[in-house]
Amino acid sequence: MEKYALITGASGGIGRAVARNLAKEGYFLYLHYHENYESIVQLLEELQEYGGEYMPVKADLSQSVGVEELKRAIFSLDAIIHCSGSSHYGLFTDLAAEELEKLIRLHVTTPMLLTKELLPAMIGKKSGNIVLISSIWGQTGGACEVAYSAAKGAQISFVKALSKEVALNGVRVNAIAPGAVNTPMMKDFNENEIDMLKEEIPMGRLAEPIEIANGVSFLLSNKSSYITGQIIAINGGWYT
Repeated sequence: MEKYALITGASGGIGRAVARNLAKEGYFLYLHYHENYESIVQLLEELQEYGGEYMPVKADLSQSVGVEELKRAIFSLDAIIHCSGSSHYGLFTDLAAEELEKLIRLHVTTPMLLTKELLPAMIGKKSGNIVLISSIWGQTGGACEVAYSAAKGAQISFVKALSKEVALNGVRVNAIAPGAVNTPMMKDFNENEIDMLKEEIPMGRLAEPIEIANGVSFLLSNKSSYITGQIIAINGGWYT
């Protein structure tokens, strides 16, 4: 039976790993991206060996029109994986209002609106999975990442509330809260800073994107059939 999943932010490090995993598991995929078309082209080439249908969809999710652009491309859906995001590192007092609005829209407003638009189809067939890629900072808060922490914390509250609302409809809603992951989002940190970061993590290293993707696969599988409203921390023991 064909299964369809939407991955927002599929051009990013975690999104690409999620896409590869789900393609292996037989999913047909909607691969959302905004600007990094080259990454999507490369990903499409990698996925061809799995023989499924993989549709790239361009949309700017930091703008309200992005939700409609994405919704129009979707005709069948079993899972939504919200991977889109960007970070902001710096003092809260230096944060521009425009940057704050963009972070909130990208991490909170758009995932909520997109889920709202796509949820009725899942409720109608009494089956579906929604997974948000949140962050360790949404659980603990991070200095110099105040707005990002607040946005990721809002994702966690959204998961906990929505999961209760749709549980009887056969739809499960969960989140993964990664720690530091070896993706381009770490580009703002130099080698010494990353080494210092590794020393703080009990396992002594950053996570690899595939380790986050494996968590998504678990939450979409029947092995997690009684799990909803949960935040799965994949962080190497950091800040536990």
